[in-house]
Amino acid sequence: MNREMQADIVILGGGTGGTAAAFAAAKSGKTVIITEETTWIGGQLTSQAVPPDEHPWIESFGCTRSYRQFREGVRQYYRDHFPMTPKARATVNLNPGSGIVSRLCHEPRTALAVLHQMLAPYVHSGKIKILYKSVAEQAEVDGDQVKSVTVKLLETGDRIILQAPYFIDATELGDLLPLSGIEYVTGAESVEQTGEPHAVNGEALPQDMQGFTYCFAVDYLEGEDHTIEKPQMYDFWRQYKPDFWPDRLLSLTAVKPSTNEPVDYEIFPGHGKFPLYQYRQILDPGHFAEGTFDTSVSLVNWPQNDYWLGSIIDVPEEEAARHLNEAKQLSLSLLYWLQTEAPRPDGGQGYPGLRLRPDVVGTEDGMAMYPYIRESRRIQAEFTVLEQHVATDSRPSGTAEEFHDSVGIGCYRIDLHPSTGNRPYIDISSLPFQIPLGSLIPKRVTNVLAASKNIGVTHITNGCYRLHPVEWNIGEAAGYCVSYCLDHGLLPTNVRNNEETLADFQQRLTSEGIELKWPALRPV
Repeated sequence: MNREMQADIVILGGGTGGTAAAFAAAKSGKTVIITEETTWIGGQLTSQAVPPDEHPWIESFGCTRSYRQFREGVRQYYRDHFPMTPKARATVNLNPGSGIVSRLCHEPRTALAVLHQMLAPYVHSGKIKILYKSVAEQAEVDGDQVKSVTVKLLETGDRIILQAPYFIDATELGDLLPLSGIEYVTGAESVEQTGEPHAVNGEALPQDMQGFTYCFAVDYLEGEDHTIEKPQMYDFWRQYKPDFWPDRLLSLTAVKPSTNEPVDYEIFPGHGKFPLYQYRQILDPGHFAEGTFDTSVSLVNWPQNDYWLGSIIDVPEEEAARHLNEAKQLSLSLLYWLQTEAPRPDGGQGYPGLRLRPDVVGTEDGMAMYPYIRESRRIQAEFTVLEQHVATDSRPSGTAEEFHDSVGIGCYRIDLHPSTGNRPYIDISSLPFQIPLGSLIPKRVTNVLAASKNIGVTHITNGCYRLHPVEWNIGEAAGYCVSYCLDHGLLPTNVRNNEETLADFQQRLTSEGIELKWPALRPV
C-alpha cells in the first residue's frame, strides 16, 4: 500500500544542487523532503567522486557564502580529525590532496561528512527528511501544476506519494521532466535553433550529448601486485580507437581539448609530461603525521575513461543499463591496462602496484556509486543562456551578458567532452557569467524549479554551467526562490517579472551571501 508524505518543498535528487537547495530552504524555515538514488547526498562532490573544478579566484570571491562554508568545512574536517604536520595545519588554503585540477582536492567521504554537518541541525529537527535509495516513478499533474510525485524505494519496492506546494528537480538526468510533462530538450541544438557558432549544422541531434564517466580511486604501492581480474570487455576496449582520437583510447596519447591536437601524458610526475595520477590526487600523505597514510590516493576521471558509445537519457531501460555496464567495463579496463600494459619510462610495461580503493568511493566494485553526468535533460525555460551570452569570441565588450534577474555567478570554460554523436571536444574560452533566474523556471509549469544541469542552457552553454560551485549556486537560488514564493504567496515567474519583487528577492540573496555580479575580470 502506498503511503503519503507532505512537506513545503519536495526536492528530487540529493546531488550538489539538491543538497544546496535543501540547505537554503531549511535555513528559510521550510520543511523539505529530499529523494536520493544512492546512499550518499552530494552528487558530483561525493557519489560521483569528482573533486571540485573551480575558477582561478575561488579563494577570494566568486561563490556563495554557503559553498565557501563547505570548502572551509572540508579543510577544517582534516584539521579536526587527522594528525597533520604543523605546516599543513597552518596552511590557510590547504589542498588536502595536492591535486592539480583544483585548489581543493579532497576525498568524497570528507565532502559527505561536511555536508552531513551542514544539514545536521535541520535533519535532527525534522525540517529535512532524506529518502535514500529512492527514485521518482510517477507524477500527478493538474493543468500547469505538479500535485504529487510517487517515488519507489529501491531496497523494498515500497512507494511513497510525496506532496508539496513546490517541487525542485535536482536529479542528475532531469527525471521529473518527462514524468510531469514539462517541456524539455536534450542533446545538441542546431544553429538554426540557437544561432550559436558551435551548435550543429543541419538538424538538431537530441541523442548527441556529452559522454559520462565512472570514476574510481586508486593508490600506488611500489613492488606490490594488485592487478584486478581481466575485465569482461577488456579485449574490446583495448582495441577501441575513436575516429577523432590519435591513438587507441587506452593509451597515453589523447587530445588537447581546446585544439583537438594530440598530446602525450605520463602516469606519475617526473618526465616532463602532464602527470595523470597527480591530476585529481585527493590525498597527499605529506600533509599528515608520518605513518598516517602509506600512500597518496588519486581519483581517475581521465580522457581514457569517458564513455560516449551511447546515451542513457530517453532510451529503453535495457539500452541504458547496457551503456552503464559498458562504461564500468571501460573504467575497469583502463585500470587493468594501467596495471599490465601501460608503457613505463624505464621501458617496461604496467604498474601492478596500482590498487583499486573501493572504500574511498563506498562501493563493492570500486566504481563510484553513480556515474559522473555531464549533461542532462534541460527545461524549456523562461530564458535560455546561449553561447552568444558568455563565450569570449562572441562578446566584443569583454564581459558576459548582464542578466537583470541574476541569482548568482559562475566561471568556467565552455568545456564539452566527446559526445555520443562521435564528435570531439568543444573547449572554448568564456567570460565570468551570471545565472539568470529565468533559466531555472519552466516556460509553462508554475510550481517546479530546475536546480541542477537541467536548467535553461544549451548543449554548448551547459559546458560552463555544469561545474560544482555553479550547480551549488543554482540549487541554493532555487531553494531560496521557492521559500520566498511560499512566504509571499507568489509564483517564481511573478518574482522574476516584477521589478520591485525581483529586487527584493535579490536583496534576500545578497543578504545570504550570494554574489550577483562579477568585478571586471579576464576570460578563462
